[in-house]
Formats: sequence, structure tokens, C-alpha cells
Amino acid sequence: MKFLLLVLTVSAAFGAIDGTVTNATTNKPQPNAVVTLFQTTNQGPQDLGSVRTDAEGKFKIDKDVQPGQGGGPLLLQAVYGGVQYNKIIPPGQPMTGVQIPVFETSKTPGEAKIEQHMMLLEPSPNGAINVSETWIYMYDGKTTWNDADRGTLQFALPAAAQGKVEVNVLAPGGLPIRRAPDPGPKPDTFKLDFPIKPGESHVEMVWSMPFNTPGVFEDRLISKGGLTRLIAPVGVTLKGPDLELLGQEPTTQVTIYNVKGPDIRVDVEGTGSLPDQNPDQGGDASGQPALSENLPKLYGLAAGNASFGESLLAVKWILLTVIGMLALGFVMLYRKGDPEVTSENITKTNARSRG
Repeated sequence: MKFLLLVLTVSAAFGAIDGTVTNATTNKPQPNAVVTLFQTTNQGPQDLGSVRTDAEGKFKIDKDVQPGQGGGPLLLQAVYGGVQYNKIIPPGQPMTGVQIPVFETSKTPGEAKIEQHMMLLEPSPNGAINVSETWIYMYDGKTTWNDADRGTLQFALPAAAQGKVEVNVLAPGGLPIRRAPDPGPKPDTFKLDFPIKPGESHVEMVWSMPFNTPGVFEDRLISKGGLTRLIAPVGVTLKGPDLELLGQEPTTQVTIYNVKGPDIRVDVEGTGSLPDQNPDQGGDASGQPALSENLPKLYGLAAGNASFGESLLAVKWILLTVIGMLALGFVMLYRKGDPEVTSENITKTNARSRG
């Protein structure tokens, strides 16, 4: 009888997920936050139920589900102050005592800043240039910067791009989320309503326009800060008075340039592209698809369509981020007078620079 009672108790608890939502700004439990459980699948996220946290910030969702059963990881989403905070639960991780931090929101950026902005230029022989951009935000504060009116990123596109751009954003600890930018105050300018949370956030965008090589590539920078890098694949050369050649990254053989001017104007010669690493399907580095902002369906991250020219896979954004960190390593090594620039030395330098 005791054994049967134990089995029934375990069965009742199986699949239930519980935890606490904590306000990391006040260091107190957060009541009345809405917590929703999703099962991620290739067909779309399945909403498994929502609850509100109690006075002690606790929640519990009774559902007979485990990470990896019939899909990908589980996704817990807490909404507080109009901002979504995601917690991924991959297979093998506990489903009890889950901690979800949330933050108070602020319209001022505080210490949030752009640490790096990287642009990969890929001129194609069919009269177009594909551009992949990565913006990396670093924020050590205890609030979420959320300015829906001005946006947390303002950017411009050349008129030839016709405003066609795909944007994915990645918050700390989250999955890639498709986010559409809004028109800015001037023609060919845009603003992105994307809350910047404490930690490291990425904004990844891809766009294309007609371009014949050799030719002049120009782009105006509105949101500035940190380092601006241009990256050219094998077969492409960039020249300009505001460019500083940093060198060639050994693994991908791309050439990395530092941009010293306030805007970008470079002579581009040649054609080339970064090799596709996973042409079968889109996704982030873990193979998981992106989520839309409101989670109505899963998006594949394979970007581009017929109007964009050649397809650009999401893996290029991830490689772009890695290459950007290698570029930072180049600068650190040159300043230290290191005579040999290798992937191993650059990685070690980046680790030292990040503490």
C-alpha cells in the first residue's frame, strides 16, 4: 500500500513545472507576473497553459510534459511590465524550483551600450550586395531599457534597399525572435522596439540591394558606440580613408577592417560570400528555430527571398558574432605587440579582455 501511494504521488508530480519569478531590480518575489509554458516544435510552439504568480512570486503549471518529448526544449515565458522574459528548459534540466528573473523597466538607457557593430559585405556576381549586420549590446544594470517611442536601436538603410530588411533579436538566455522595425522620423530610417535587458543582447539583420563591383558602398550610422567592423569574405577587397586593416581571420579567411569614421563609405572590389555551414535548415547555433515576437508560430531563420537576391543563412550571423570577437582580439594583440596572430591567441586575448 505504501508503495502504491508513493507511485501515485510521483505520478501526480510528473510533468508539473514550478518555480519563482523574482524582481531582480528590487530583489523581491514578483507577484502577478503572467507565466506561460510552451513546448517548442517544428510546427510551432504549443501553449500548455498560463498562470499568475502568487504573492510570493511562485507559480505552478500542472502538465504531463518533459523537455524533448515531441519537440524541442520547453520554454517558460514570464511577462512583467509589458516585457517578455524567457527561460529555456532543455532535456535533463530540473522542472521544479525554476527561477525566472524579471526587471523594472526604464525609458533611459542607463549603462546599456553598443559594444560592437559588425557588417559582413557579400557582393555577388549577379549585380547585388548582401549585407549581414550584428549589433551587440552589453548592459550591467538592474533595469530593462524599454523605449517603445524612440526604439532602442535606430538605423538607416540605403534607398536602394527599398526598406526591405529582416531582423532577429536575441535577449540574454532566450531564443532568436523575429522583430519587425518601425519607420523612423526620416526617409530610409528605422527604429527597433526591442527591450534591452541586463546581460548581452544581439540584434541581427540582413538586407540586400543592387550593386555592381567595383563600386562604392555607403551606409549612414545613427546608433553609435563601441567598435564598428567591416568584414569581407575571400575574393572581396575594401578600401577607404576611414578604414584600418586589422588582418585576416585564420579560420574563415575573412578580412577584418576597423571603421574610424562616423559613417561608412568604402570602395568594394570583387565578389564572394561566407560559406554556408548548414544549408538544410535554418536555426540558431543549437539548431533551434526562431520564435516570433508573440509566439504564434516558429520561424525558420533561413533569411532572404527572391527579392533579396542570394539566400543568407542564420549561421552567418553567428559566425559574424564570432568573427567580431576575433576582431576585438586582433586589436588587443596588436596593442600588446604580439608578433603572431592566431585563432588560439585571439581566443585567449578575448577571454582576458572579458575578465
